[in-house]
Amino acid sequence: MATAEDGGGAVANDDREVADGTEPLRVAGTDETVAAVSLADQVPPGLVLRWAAAGTLGVLIVLLAAYGVYIVRSILVLVFIALFLAVSLDPPVRWLIKKGVPRSFAVTILVAVLVALLGVFMWSIVPPMVDQGGKLLTDLPGYLQRLSKESTAVREVTDRYNLTDRLSALLSALPARLAGGAIGFLQRFLGLVASSLTVLVLTIYFMADLPRLRRGMVRLFPSRRRSRIAEILDVVVDKVGGYMIGNIIISLFAGVSTFVFLEIVRVPFALPLAVTVAITDLIPMIGATLGAAICVLVSVFAVDIWPTGVVVLLFFILYQQVENYLIAPRVLRNTVDMSSVGVLLIALIGGAVIGLIGAVIAIPIAATVKVLASPAIASMDEPVPRASTES
Repeated sequence: MATAEDGGGAVANDDREVADGTEPLRVAGTDETVAAVSLADQVPPGLVLRWAAAGTLGVLIVLLAAYGVYIVRSILVLVFIALFLAVSLDPPVRWLIKKGVPRSFAVTILVAVLVALLGVFMWSIVPPMVDQGGKLLTDLPGYLQRLSKESTAVREVTDRYNLTDRLSALLSALPARLAGGAIGFLQRFLGLVASSLTVLVLTIYFMADLPRLRRGMVRLFPSRRRSRIAEILDVVVDKVGGYMIGNIIISLFAGVSTFVFLEIVRVPFALPLAVTVAITDLIPMIGATLGAAICVLVSVFAVDIWPTGVVVLLFFILYQQVENYLIAPRVLRNTVDMSSVGVLLIALIGGAVIGLIGAVIAIPIAATVKVLASPAIASMDEPVPRASTES
């Protein structure tokens, strides 16, 4: 009877504890909720508050850092462009160093040669290019009117949309618009000059200190990974430098070939058209086509469709094949080993991020990533060795 009374007393005590709102005491190890209850009791509210405050502070720091990067994004773009140019110009600097020239003198010689070439180009090319370009804009309505007289299809289009009058009105109002926006144009021009000088100075500093920058970048990583990081940096320098120098050489080929051919077939405005082709040829995939289209249109407007326009079109089709299968493979070699679709998508993404420069520099960066990721991807395709079984 004592056991029953004890059990009844325990039940009564449990009922009273439940009625009072308190949890009945249980023996450790008999209920899994004891551990959770004791853990909740062990975490004080002050500690939870400190954790919440630390998490909130971390989120605020990240947001402030992102906002700071957004504010100085234009400066970061200039720094990135200067670093990219320094890496691109590193191969000729290393060539001079192999000839026994100290790095500081090698950088000075290269910069002096580039500035001299740019000055000669501006002095000899820009004045006639501006003169011929102005004549092209001035004579464009007359070319369109003459072409509409010679071609029925063109005349129907120009009459339907009133292109000749609209183009004449646009060109006649152009000086007034330029005069009205002179202040804004001057501000943009000064900003462009300041940005160019900033990029030039940063490029010189980066070229001079590039080995030290590479060593500093390697030291940021643990000792066991430094050899791999140094290898990655070497690949980046080789890919970026080889691609940019090769791309400039190909663009020079395109510009010179275009100028010589347009002079042979006596197409006017050959100089500005050749410079346009050389600049647009720097744009991956679509640049050569864009420059060819401009030249063909000017040939059609300024001369005639047959035979000059057709001959110019055939020249660019032939030159594009020569460039794709003869010039580019020998100049670039294995610098960019990527599919055409991949190159186009990467160029579009880079152009959407930072414009034309982004379209140009995105391709060697993507090629570098592909080279570095290829061993890891290849290792995934290797068959898993089977475990040896006992006979």
